[in-house]
Amino acid sequence: MADSCGPPASPASGPSINKSGRTVMCVKFQKELPGLDSVPWPGDLGQRIYDNVSKDAWKLWEERMKMILNEYRLMPWQKEAQDLVAKHMEDFFFGDAAALPPGYVPQQAK
Repeated sequence: MADSCGPPASPASGPSINKSGRTVMCVKFQKELPGLDSVPWPGDLGQRIYDNVSKDAWKLWEERMKMILNEYRLMPWQKEAQDLVAKHMEDFFFGDAAALPPGYVPQQAK
């Protein structure tokens, strides 16, 4: 009998899928990938991310955002912190050298 209290089986490695089946030409990976299911950030920046960023690239950003919040000791509910995060987010996705190098393979979680 299988143990139903254990962690779920990890998904097969590969691109994430979304509920809508929507794809985008990802600015980070420079290829067509499943897009986000909803706008992840308020305003024009959120819409631009929704239109141009894949779910996989968003996952990379979430890890970077955690690092930024911790390194700068930001309080996410403060306007100044949100502004700084938005600036880093825009640079991460749309700034100079925002695309990953060709052949980049993300590090697998342990």
